[in-house]
Amino acid sequence: MSGREPATDQLVNYTKAKQVSGNGGVLSTGHGAPVGVKTAIQTVGPRGPALLQDVSFIDEMSHFDRERIPERVVHAKGAGAFGYFEVTHDISQYCSAKVFDTIGKRTPIAVRFSTVGGESGSADTARDPRGFAVKFYTEDGIWDLVGNNTPIFFIRDPTLFPSFIHTQKRNPATHLKDPDMFWDFLSLRPESMHQVLFLFGDRGTPDGYRHMNGYGSHTFKIINSSGVPHYVKFHYKTDQKIKNLPVEKANELASTDPDYSIRDLYNAIEKKEFPTWTMYIQVMTFPQAESCKFNPFDLTKIWPQKDYPLIPVGKLCLDRNPKNYFAEVEQIAFSPSHMVPGIEPSPDKMLQGRLFSYADTHRHRLGANYLQLPVNCPFRTNGPKNYQRDGPQCYTDNQGGAPNYFPNSFSGPLECPRAARSNIKERVSGDVERYDSGQSEDNYSQATVFWQKVLDEEAKKRLANNIIDHLKGAAGFLQDRAVKNFSNVDVDLGNRLRTGLAEFKRHHSNL
Repeated sequence: MSGREPATDQLVNYTKAKQVSGNGGVLSTGHGAPVGVKTAIQTVGPRGPALLQDVSFIDEMSHFDRERIPERVVHAKGAGAFGYFEVTHDISQYCSAKVFDTIGKRTPIAVRFSTVGGESGSADTARDPRGFAVKFYTEDGIWDLVGNNTPIFFIRDPTLFPSFIHTQKRNPATHLKDPDMFWDFLSLRPESMHQVLFLFGDRGTPDGYRHMNGYGSHTFKIINSSGVPHYVKFHYKTDQKIKNLPVEKANELASTDPDYSIRDLYNAIEKKEFPTWTMYIQVMTFPQAESCKFNPFDLTKIWPQKDYPLIPVGKLCLDRNPKNYFAEVEQIAFSPSHMVPGIEPSPDKMLQGRLFSYADTHRHRLGANYLQLPVNCPFRTNGPKNYQRDGPQCYTDNQGGAPNYFPNSFSGPLECPRAARSNIKERVSGDVERYDSGQSEDNYSQATVFWQKVLDEEAKKRLANNIIDHLKGAAGFLQDRAVKNFSNVDVDLGNRLRTGLAEFKRHHSNL
């Protein structure tokens, strides 16, 4: 048994721990009654029919029939771990959130990493963005910073999100992944070009979750103790250094170890090789936002670091694996709407859409009281005090005899002056309209910088080859449209794709 990795030895280690603390206890039903015989149901004689009175069997089966909850529509496959965030630099001039108020302060965190498009049983090494969601258990409540391992996204308007995700999933007739769906949508929405280059570049197949960066992605608003607001982006850079999988290795692991990233994270923490990330912020003043040459609330854009430099904030460290995957990872629920005083939304359209959709899907998957689950509850706040009551799976005291309406004269919870929003008035005006920015915005210039300035020649070759390998399965007119869009990024990129696709067609026409 020696030489086995910690993940493989989990049950062995559990047994050793129980031998120290005692055995596993007495087998019982869900209502706590001891079970005397577990290996047989009650029947009339050894060959007779079963009895309805066998409550132990009925308890077992009725729970088994209901033990699966709806799978996440996106980010279904993932890993989670727990640890802390430690403040290393003072940013109080920008933000009054308590999580940042003292250098050296530690706040408990939970992190869930995930692939985006695949089902729960899909391979960890698939070419896909990776989710990077951080839950801060602050004394002011839960703060969820929900992002990806890329600073940008495919679209900028949330109404397109369901359609975009559908194109990354399965064809409704064939139930197969469909390159026509994939490239049809992306080639019709040229704002996706920047993220598509990230996806088909080296960072599209990170080497596990420890060797990738994380980003809050959206633009947020932060407010200092004087009520002065700034816009901000959050970054967390891996201290393990960026490491990506070659295409061949990623494909090999997809068949030999589809849970590669989950295993890697679990084993590292069990070996006490605790992964860490350094958190930074980029800050933009309101006047800078008004004069910015691009829309600073556009999720398909980055903020150039030469104009908005990275400011160090603190360190994230993961030092505990989940005790039970379902309880602490499958049921953990993140939402960008979970904010704390000092942190607020910006006009980022995608963020505005997510403020509703994330909490809504958790209420669907887990129930109206999902925030009572231990992994989701704001355990450092002395319990939520509000006027929400009842609902399925309420297992607290339901706030006892406190009044359930506001205002009231009977000692109900009161508003918190410190949590009042900024005194700075934001003037908003404009015509109410549906503004489709698909063609009117600059969709290519930042993608051009990425291709021309960020990638070396070998990285360009790998990126082009990865696009060709996927695009070759799409219909010819979709290939032409996609190549035209890539040519708008850079003529050289378009020529490489056009040449590669032509070579593929010639090779197969000669077979």
